[in-house]
Amino acid sequence: MRITHRSARLAGAAAAAAVLAIGLSACSSAAPASTNPDVDDLGTIKVGALQTPAGDILTWVQENLAADAGLTIEFVPFTDYNTPNLSVSDGSTDANLFQNANFLATYNEASDDSLVSVGDVYLPSAAFYSDKIESLDDLEDGAKIAIPNDPTNEGRALLILAAEGLIETTEAPTTLGDITDNPRDFEFVEIENATLAQSVPDVDTAFVTISFALPAGLTADDAILIEGSDSPYVNVLATTEELESDPRVAKLYELLTSQETADYINETWDGLVVPVAK
Repeated sequence: MRITHRSARLAGAAAAAAVLAIGLSACSSAAPASTNPDVDDLGTIKVGALQTPAGDILTWVQENLAADAGLTIEFVPFTDYNTPNLSVSDGSTDANLFQNANFLATYNEASDDSLVSVGDVYLPSAAFYSDKIESLDDLEDGAKIAIPNDPTNEGRALLILAAEGLIETTEAPTTLGDITDNPRDFEFVEIENATLAQSVPDVDTAFVTISFALPAGLTADDAILIEGSDSPYVNVLATTEELESDPRVAKLYELLTSQETADYINETWDGLVVPVAK
């Protein structure tokens, strides 16, 4: 019965995603900044992000906090991990909110770029999901495990499996080649992060980050192991070196890490998204 419910939910999520993609192409959360004469009008800042959870957070901040701070936030939606940094680099957006510091460093090295982190904002917990088993302990020898194909999140998944004693890896794995011992002959399938949620019915377990799990209808109830809140994979607000000290960027970071925003995050995702402690 669990598989039947999941299949129906994934099919519905896919249809909803198609409709959402059309709407997002013209989406922004821009609104007039404060007319309060005691507040400086900082103008508009364009911020790239995936819809969930970062886009939802940016939209909430725009609708509830930005005007009184003299800032207008224009949320620019993306559906993958490859283009938000390029958008900041070419000036199409001023900042983005979708990646952790390790992912940013890997991008900079591979692209000879110099984007910078303004600071930590939230942890988007990732998890292993399955239609077939209730726990990682239930994995049989030779089980098929789907993991992200980008170095940061692939290493993230491998480290969790190593911490559970299922495999052994180098200290900082980024590829399957960094597995030093796979005694149970697990079969690893590398898949683009954006489509991992759709692979759940086809493998024994799949590691999916929350940005793609939630839109696909995956919840904490479907997870067989959720990443701990002490994970180092905290998402950061990123921008260019030139804009790092821009008043708009500083104000946005202040709003994103406010107690009001932390309360919204906690109430909305019930622990799956963890705001930074301030």
